[in-house]
Amino acid sequence: MSNFDNVTVSAGLIKQVVSQIETLEEQKTNLLADIRDTYAEAKAQGLDIATLKQLIKLRKKKKEEVAEQEELLEIYRRALEQ
Repeated sequence: MSNFDNVTVSAGLIKQVVSQIETLEEQKTNLLADIRDTYAEAKAQGLDIATLKQLIKLRKKKKEEVAEQEELLEIYRRALEQ
């Protein structure tokens, strides 16, 4: 006897969810391509991609978190200089 004998699944619901996920996956693919193109344009204009990515990563964080990380980084730099 299967564990799924009493499970009722709506075909319409499954189709709707699958369709929505497929649409979102396609949009994600398109967005990732757009991001790649934007980085390529930035590089062609002489910008450093690693620095841009780091800047974007920092902008996602709270200011307090960034300040704390910068403070720790400075402490670690000083420790290496000794």
